[in-house]
Amino acid sequence: MKVFILDDILLMMKYIHENDPAIKFRLEVFLYPCLYAIVFHRIAHLLYVLNVPIIPRLISQVSRFLTGIEIHPGAQIGQCLFIDHGMGVVIGQTAIIGDYCLLYQGVTLGGTGNEVGKRHPTLGNNVVVGSGAKVLGNIQLGDNVKVGAGSVVLKSIPADCTVVGVPAKIVKQKQDNQSVGKDIYDNQRLRHERIPDLMEIMSKQIQTMMRQLETMGVDMHQTRECSVISDDNQLAK
Repeated sequence: MKVFILDDILLMMKYIHENDPAIKFRLEVFLYPCLYAIVFHRIAHLLYVLNVPIIPRLISQVSRFLTGIEIHPGAQIGQCLFIDHGMGVVIGQTAIIGDYCLLYQGVTLGGTGNEVGKRHPTLGNNVVVGSGAKVLGNIQLGDNVKVGAGSVVLKSIPADCTVVGVPAKIVKQKQDNQSVGKDIYDNQRLRHERIPDLMEIMSKQIQTMMRQLETMGVDMHQTRECSVISDDNQLAK
C-alpha cells in the first residue's frame, strides 16, 4: 500500500489519458479534480500516520472545498485510484482501497454506525463502483468487483462479481475456467445497459411458477382475488 506521490500522479495521468474518452489533449488531465484530491490525500495521510494533530483534517477539508471529493486522512488508498467527475464522493476513515480502482460521482464508502475501529469497506484491486452507489460497513469487495449505479452494498462480495440493486445482489459471477461477464465490461468500465434486470428476471420467475401452479389445478385468478380482499381488510383496520 506504500505509494509515492509522483509515481501515483504519473500513473493516474496515463490511466486517465488512455481510458477516458472525453479527453482530447494530454494536458487536460490537469483539469481533473481527482488528481488534486489524491495529492492532497497523500500529504494528509502521511501527516495522519505521523500523528500530526489538526493539519491532516484541515488539508482534507481544503481538498473537499476545492474538488468536491471528501477523503478522510485515515483512509488507505492504493495506486492509481481514478475518481471520475468526483463531486459528492465520500471515503471514510477506515476505508481501504486497492490498486487501479474506479469510483464515479456520488459514491460513498461509509460506515453504518458510530462504532469504534474498522467500520468502513475494504475494496480489492480493479474494483468499479458506479454513480451514486453506497458501500457501507466493515465489508469486503473482492478483486474485479463491479457495483452498478445507485446500488447499496451491505454485505461482502466475492471477487469477480457484478452486483446491482438495493440491497445489492449478485447478477454476474465468474465460474471456474471462465472469463467474467465480458459482455458487460468495456475496458474496466461497467456497461450498465447490459446488466441483467433483476425485476424482469423475478417477474419471469413468478410467471413461470404461476403457470406451474395452474397446471396443478390451482385457480390463480381466485387466489389473486382472495389476496386483494385480504389486503383491503388489513388496510381497513
